[in-house]
Amino acid sequence: MKKPRAVEERAAEEKAKSDSAPKEEPISTALALDQLRVELGYGLLPLINDVQGRRLTDQIKALRKTLAQDLGFVMPSVRILDNVQLPADAYAIRVREMDAGEGKLKIGALMAMDPSGAGVTLPGESVKEPAFGLDAMWIDERAREEASFRGYTVVDPATVLATHLTEIVKEHMAELLTFTEVKKLIKDLPKETQSLLDDVAPAHVSWSGIQRILQNLLKERVSIRDLTTIVEAIAEAAPAMHDLVLITEHVRGRLARQICYAHRNHDNSLPIITLSPAWEQAFAEALIGEGQNRQLALAPSKLHDFVADVRAAFERAAQMGETPVLLTSPNIRPFVRSLIERFRPNTAVLSQAEVHAKARLKAMGQV
Repeated sequence: MKKPRAVEERAAEEKAKSDSAPKEEPISTALALDQLRVELGYGLLPLINDVQGRRLTDQIKALRKTLAQDLGFVMPSVRILDNVQLPADAYAIRVREMDAGEGKLKIGALMAMDPSGAGVTLPGESVKEPAFGLDAMWIDERAREEASFRGYTVVDPATVLATHLTEIVKEHMAELLTFTEVKKLIKDLPKETQSLLDDVAPAHVSWSGIQRILQNLLKERVSIRDLTTIVEAIAEAAPAMHDLVLITEHVRGRLARQICYAHRNHDNSLPIITLSPAWEQAFAEALIGEGQNRQLALAPSKLHDFVADVRAAFERAAQMGETPVLLTSPNIRPFVRSLIERFRPNTAVLSQAEVHAKARLKAMGQV
């Protein structure tokens, strides 16, 4: 029996409505985290579009390429959203949706900073540069030429935000290097290196252990771009030792040339501040436990004295225009670094095993 035309038309309309209705997303999509997110107040939305040829999206693309070349770290894509809850001129940077940084920008103005530290004398709004906390000034765009003539560093708002994002990413590289990204990096290795890695993992070190070793390197801003050398070093050390910290230290020793090159100064020498024999002994005696359970148990009074001594030594070096590394013996280096990063996170701590034979050392004092 044939259906009446009216019934057929009604059925067709209902089918069309159901096809056009938006499909409900599975609830599992709500569990997905943004690895990196930049939220903008509505007044900063022009940064996404073309602002005199300087778009935020272009800056981020350049940042991803730079990090890949310099550190071998493939930066996750950045999600840019507007947030009406932020002040119009404010932005927020989130890592895995947790607050990691914030700041304010002035569209139509330029940020000027005096590299000498004397301060900008041009008229404008005095502020702190968000990435490093330096004294800065928002000046009128028409004053760019005058600011450059006076030797000031001048940047546009998109560059200010991109610089802040760069420092945030460098600070959180270790946690942003996911297991999935590590597998992608390994997949791009030459077949010979992959074969070597297959002999080691997971027999002597787990895949998550390899991820942790790479994270340990990135945490101290050691480039993992030379992944072939890193894999060879892991293959050398893993069968004999199972402590990931010790394996990481062995890898760092194999990367000695690269590490020394990264910390050279303007005359290609490596400025160093050494740890005194007294402090070497104090740290060695404060180590308790065995293997992976080794911990540093330094008395609070000793800890206070160490912090004061380090600050004094590095301030003297800074007055001479140098940014030295702290040089220690190999067995205590990880523990010295764990203390240093709490009050001088950008100070590199090297062991004597990481000083390349051809590095030209420049002694800057002793702690």
